[in-house]
Amino acid sequence: MANLLSKERIIAPANYNRWRVPIASVAIHLCIGSVYAWSIYNPPLTRVFGVVTSAADDWSLSEVVWVFTVAIVFLGLAAAFAGKWLEKVGPRMVGVVSACCWGGGYIIGGFGIMSHQLWLLYLGYGVIGGCGLGLGYVSPVSTLIRWFPDRRGMAAGMAIMGFGGGAMIGAPIKEFFIRQFYRVPDYLGPVTEVELLTQAGRRFAEVAGTLQEVVVIGASEVRNLTIPSPEGVYLVNTGASGVAETFFLLGLIYLLIILFAAFSYRLPAEGWKPEAWIEPEQGSRNELISDNDVDIDQALRTPQFYQLWIVLCLNVTAGIGVLGVARTMISEIFGTTLPDIVDTSFAATYVVMISAFNMVGRFIWASASDYIGRRNTYWIFFVLGIALYLSVPYSAQQVSASPSVIWLIYFYAATMVIFTMYGGGFATIPAYLADIFGTRYVGGIHGRLLTAWSTAGVLGPLAITSLRQNSVNQAIRDLMQNIDAAAFQAQFGAPVEQLQLLVDQNSVTIARLMEIAPAGTADPTSGLYNSTMVLMAALLAIALVSNALMRPVHSRHHIIEEQA
Repeated sequence: MANLLSKERIIAPANYNRWRVPIASVAIHLCIGSVYAWSIYNPPLTRVFGVVTSAADDWSLSEVVWVFTVAIVFLGLAAAFAGKWLEKVGPRMVGVVSACCWGGGYIIGGFGIMSHQLWLLYLGYGVIGGCGLGLGYVSPVSTLIRWFPDRRGMAAGMAIMGFGGGAMIGAPIKEFFIRQFYRVPDYLGPVTEVELLTQAGRRFAEVAGTLQEVVVIGASEVRNLTIPSPEGVYLVNTGASGVAETFFLLGLIYLLIILFAAFSYRLPAEGWKPEAWIEPEQGSRNELISDNDVDIDQALRTPQFYQLWIVLCLNVTAGIGVLGVARTMISEIFGTTLPDIVDTSFAATYVVMISAFNMVGRFIWASASDYIGRRNTYWIFFVLGIALYLSVPYSAQQVSASPSVIWLIYFYAATMVIFTMYGGGFATIPAYLADIFGTRYVGGIHGRLLTAWSTAGVLGPLAITSLRQNSVNQAIRDLMQNIDAAAFQAQFGAPVEQLQLLVDQNSVTIARLMEIAPAGTADPTSGLYNSTMVLMAALLAIALVSNALMRPVHSRHHIIEEQA
């Protein structure tokens, strides 16, 4: 088996068509890139017991978002440690291990959901699956850069393009499987026909002579259901959200596809060059493109490595937090003001379109960098990105004050451009590294640099969930100033003094408060992400400075070839 997976076993013959190599790379990245559709899982994971809405014992959004974060953290860590191993054993071995980790992690995560053990979901999808992400991510990049020395940016774009498009294919597949396995919980009837009791912040109803926990959904929450159901009272733990079964099935599918792709890898022979290609003279190149190579460990001693680390980290931080909650975000900003347009199907399609633009941006921006230069490409990312992030709070404010589809169109277009540059940043960075440090050890150096992705995987979701939660808490406090205590008692079966307990148990939400708020009260939901967008623009400004200061590596860091 070791010989079958060895690096020597996959050296391509002299007449091998290099355009066959991207197929395996894109196949692997399409599978692992489905991590970008994580937000599809957020609603069912926060409704495992309640199904139609969150019950008291269900996981919160902040808890399940961090599963995505852990996966990204271990992606970077695995890539960093696997860099040298990849250079030694070759991409086939790394691809096979990636298949076992990503597919197996999904299956373990499914058991965690079924048993409602959050730590098992973190271990399976987050830790083990995250390692599979990192191994699957780095294996195609250095391989394609070696096959396409004449088009480094395009090669990196092809290698990483599939990762951005994984959610485009994965999102509708996940939605389909979740719907297939979904079961509506037992319906007890409208609120007016069911006698409810509130104890310790939980809602109960008498069923067959015993008190059983229930959840209540109103008209504003019906549009977010996986399958349309009437508003009213539902019995907790009697339906199925469909997410556990989806994890099991997808784990098996991803395992088989990545294994097949890994066995399709080929490497160019030593000294191979594209036919009729003449390497340009040093003087005719961009000043940042070097003819010299830098060792993996030596690269960590250069300021350029850390400048690129900052560039990648902050560019990813600005986008990854939004990716993790994309479906929830567009529903909250526009679902209350334009409910006839922004429903569950629209939100799911939004996730698919993010993936499409993410994927297209990876190829287009990386290919363009071959002509305009890597540093200039990042100049565009940061200057344009700052302007677009700052425009999002304005569009949210406008749609809240005067609901109009034009603001939805603008928001949609602005975020799609943002995600082309987010994906383009990932695809351009390997070629940037090859320019600065040479191509010999670019796979290993790229792996080390992906620790920036791990850091961003923590910073992005932390920023968006904490700032959003602060905004939610403030919005609830503001609404309570205008809500009558008697109306609150009638709505929730508990006095105002128990507000925080009811909030903690998911009984009180902004949507439920708006049902009893005085006429004309503005719904604060659309502004929950304003502070996050301002922070993201500030991070891009720091990255802009780091990129602007980029200079060639000093000659003392170059590998000196011994003369024969």
